[in-house]
Parts: sequence; C-alpha cells; structure tokens
Amino acid sequence: MRSWQAERVAAAAGARLAGPAPVRAGDPGPERVVIDSRTVGPGDLFVGLPGTRADGGAFAASALAAGAWGVLVRPEHGGEARRAAPGAVLTADDPLAALQRLATSWREELGCTVIGITGSTGKTSTKDLLRGMLEPYRRVVATAENLNTEIGLPLTILGAPEETEVLVLEMAMRGSGQIAELAAIARPQIGVVVNVGPVHLELLGSMEAIARAKAELLAALPAGGTAVIPAGEVLLDPHVRDDVVTVTFGPGGDVDELPEHLTLPFGSAHMRLNALAALAAARAVRVEPAGAVRVALSRLRGQRLELARGIVVINDCYNANPMSMRAALDDLAETAHARRVAVLGDMLELGPAEHEFHLRLAEHARAAGVDVLVTVGPRARATAEAFGSGATALGDADAAAGLLPGLLRDGDTVLVKGSRGVGLEVVAEALADAPGVGAGRD
Repeated sequence: MRSWQAERVAAAAGARLAGPAPVRAGDPGPERVVIDSRTVGPGDLFVGLPGTRADGGAFAASALAAGAWGVLVRPEHGGEARRAAPGAVLTADDPLAALQRLATSWREELGCTVIGITGSTGKTSTKDLLRGMLEPYRRVVATAENLNTEIGLPLTILGAPEETEVLVLEMAMRGSGQIAELAAIARPQIGVVVNVGPVHLELLGSMEAIARAKAELLAALPAGGTAVIPAGEVLLDPHVRDDVVTVTFGPGGDVDELPEHLTLPFGSAHMRLNALAALAAARAVRVEPAGAVRVALSRLRGQRLELARGIVVINDCYNANPMSMRAALDDLAETAHARRVAVLGDMLELGPAEHEFHLRLAEHARAAGVDVLVTVGPRARATAEAFGSGATALGDADAAAGLLPGLLRDGDTVLVKGSRGVGLEVVAEALADAPGVGAGRD
C-alpha cells in the first residue's frame, strides 16, 4: 500500500485518523501490515488486535517508537499512541473488522484474479501445487503457512504487491459461516473445494453440514465465476449453481488426468488428485502449465526428511482427520522401500464417532502394510489395540520422541501424523537430531 496516503488507508479501513501521518516525499503509505508488535519495523502499519489475554493496542506506543508508519487500534489506545512518537494513528472500535475492510479495499485496488481454496484435507497441498503451476506464467501471491483464517487471510491480501496478477488464498473453517466470512473479504472469482470429509464433526454434526460449510465458497462466487469441485461428490450437488462454470476433477471428471508435459515431484495418489484440482484452477485463469512443477510444501505438511542409514521421515504432523490419515498411509505404502513405520496421533474434533474412526484407522494401517505402529494419545490407543502385534500405545509426543530412535532400522520410512494438538513435530525433530539417525551423523 505504498501508494496510499494515510487518509486513504483510514477511509478504506473505516477508521478515524486520530494522528498525523509521517511525511516522506514519494513514500506515503505503509510497506506492510503486522499484528505482532515484536516484529514491527520502519514503514509498518501495526494493527493492535484485542485478544483473550491482552489487547494488542497496548503496544501501539512501542510500535511507533520502533519506527512504525502508523498504528490501527481501539480509541482508548489512540491518545497514548499520539504522544509516543511520530506516525499515523488510526482508531476503530473493532480493529479486526477494520483490518478486514482494509484488505478488501486493497484486493479491489489490485484488480487481480482471486482463487479461494477450501476442503476437509489437502487444501494446503493444493494451494502449494497451484502456486507452483502458476508462478512461471503469472505474478502470484499465495497463503503462507497457516494464514488462512479471519486474521491471516487479510494479512495475506495486504502483503500482495501492486503488480500481483493472481491471489491464491487458502480458507480454513471450523464452523458454519466462517468460509462465507473469508469469501466476503477476498471476493474470489474462482472457488476450489478439494473434498468433503469427516472433519469438525464434533461441531457441525453431520457430513451434510460440513458440505454446506465448504459450499459457502461456491455461494460467494460472482455470476460467471468458476467452481472447481471433486467429480462424483454428491454432498456438493445441492450447492452447484447454474450461473457459474462448474469444473469437476478426479476420475470421471472434466480434469481426470495430468498431461504428459507436466511433471510433479511426487507420485502419491492423493497428491496427484490434489494436482488435478490445482490444474483445473490454473486452466480457469487461462494457464496451461508445462514442464517440472516446483512445489515448496508448507511446513509440517508432508515434507520428506532424508536422514542417515537410508531412513526417511515423512513429516506430516500439522493436522489429521480420517481422510488425510488414509491418504498419508497410502503414500507410505507407495513410497517405502523397506519397513513402514507409522507414528499416528489422536484425531481430534470427530464427535461421538471418534472411537469408531480410530478403530477403522487400524484396518487401513494393516492394509497399507505398516510394520511398526506407534500411537500417541488416549484416542489413538484404540488404533494400537485394534492393530495388535507390532503396535505400541504411548501417552504423549515426548514419549514417542524418546522411543522412536531406538526402534528404527536402516532404510525405514517413518510417517509422523496426528492432529495439531498432539504436538508430534517433536518426534520428527528428535529423529533429525538423534545420534546414528539424524542426517549427517554416523
């Protein structure tokens, strides 16, 4: 937003300009927007968001002292901020709503194509794949890490430079209305629903309710927009619109195979399905990707770590649900060259059927040829008990981190996956650092 004067920033955010803006010829607007006062630097607009334990607006003065271009805070913090140091002071009763309005205004200023991506699983991988497909042909900005919420999505939009041609925005949800909220901010012309699965059942109660929540993205598309959905997904049938172009992907769909001229850095079935969704979205912006697709997978989402003694760790512990667990086990079965080791944590937010889902997971682990199973957490204990011989049930991630290095043999492939609350990243870190296992160690 370097081209926007303070008055325009305030108007776009629906905020009041309570203090003068810094005057720098040819350099009037903020360079970036941040919400963490510890990261504030010269030229930043700091937005002080109220939280459950602290109000970020209390740090407005320190942000200005650190050289911030300005601050956006509740009115009660405006006076102190004005006295602290030079800089624009914007006040709003609801700084988060102001941040979201500012993002929508900047999105309109960009005039770029916006692609929204949601789904029960695989939306981050699909976003990463789509970015890789588009980057050789378009100036692209995509969601980084987990900035896919009502706070992170506006920050992604506001971080897009003026020359951006395509915005690829991941949209996360836990309940009804949340995708609609994100879509109202981003105003996508293309919407991708990667899949509908048993995620957040505890809150939403049924698969039909989950489908309705995901389909809020389709409902938000403008007439003439493009909806990309899985072929044969009957749960989405009630939400298909006649006034948008609907493109299906997967077996039997409009986009059902990857062209020979397109090369991916992996071959697992679920990643290839995600790639079909990405390809459909790329074609919706008139891009036909070719050659090797460079994909940088987001952290903790399927990265393969090559350690000593031929041991490979698949670090996929950002989150887990029945659908993503099955896909990850299938990937383990397809790619392992020796023993298949699975470290599986609790799957959370599954509601009354959680025990049954964990029991079924044992069946799929056996079908995938898992040789050694380690479960982590009280829910996943049912998986270990149903799996039988070769399984060990542990109470927490630290226990698994201590046990795993001693279990491994040369050439093992280790899948580490569980819901975020289980904290299984410590297992992958322990393996990377363990003597005789970690990369570069004897």
